[in-house]
Amino acid sequence: METLIQVLIDGLLSGMVYALVAAGLCIIWGVMDVINFAHGEYLMVGMYVSYWLGFLAHVDPLVSVLASGAFVFLLGALTYKLIIRYTIRRPGLVALLATFGLAMFLKNLCMNRFSPNFRILSDTWLGGKTFLVGSLILPVPQLAAGILSLVTIGLLYALINGTRFGWAVQATAMDREAAELMGINTERIYVLIFGIGGACVGFAGGIMPSYLAVHPEVGSMFGLIAFVCVAMGGFGSIPGAFLAGLLVGIVEALAGFYIAPVFKYIAVFGLYLAVVFLRPKGIFGW
Repeated sequence: METLIQVLIDGLLSGMVYALVAAGLCIIWGVMDVINFAHGEYLMVGMYVSYWLGFLAHVDPLVSVLASGAFVFLLGALTYKLIIRYTIRRPGLVALLATFGLAMFLKNLCMNRFSPNFRILSDTWLGGKTFLVGSLILPVPQLAAGILSLVTIGLLYALINGTRFGWAVQATAMDREAAELMGINTERIYVLIFGIGGACVGFAGGIMPSYLAVHPEVGSMFGLIAFVCVAMGGFGSIPGAFLAGLLVGIVEALAGFYIAPVFKYIAVFGLYLAVVFLRPKGIFGW
């Protein structure tokens, strides 16, 4: 029983990070109906920002996470200004292919400048530390990442559902033309939403160098899992993305421990297929 609880805890901690990455994609997809294929590469960029600040300036990821979030916020806003705004009102495949090109550009740029080598920070504040609860082991870096994810998702949900800005976002998502007639600057909403979606994944990437190696391919699987979580949870539903992220983390941990590590993603995508078969619009879809 203790082993099962330990596996579930590990899965929940991973699932919280998945949920944060998915939440960033969720608000972009839900508000703008744009599939950002470069979302995983945003996470990779956030990790590199945190890594180089740690390596060159000895700034711990617990501090540089703010810089990573801010940098990827700007990257997201620039993505909208330079690419996405020219794809609005065009077929969805246009934005998909444009962001796919951006993903390839970011990945190959980092590969060219930083090499494909795995890089990991040493002597971080949380690195290698654990917290014991009886016989259960809580890895402190993953615990910090989970808490950061939980707090960020809570603040994002409160922003969207409890502020005038959030109501403007919801109005824009429902009907852009009607929102503009009510005086809402929808262009500004789109810029900020793309930036906020980027900041979410930037925060996730900023804390991860405490326990995970950085390399140009690191964001690919996270981006794919974010798509799975958004589709499972329901397009545009932050609670749905959160629940789906936790489910993915738990299933991944259980399959990886009790079957074999090579089967964990098979189990995750099997769960995805089962959910969309029973609920095509996702758990919280309508």
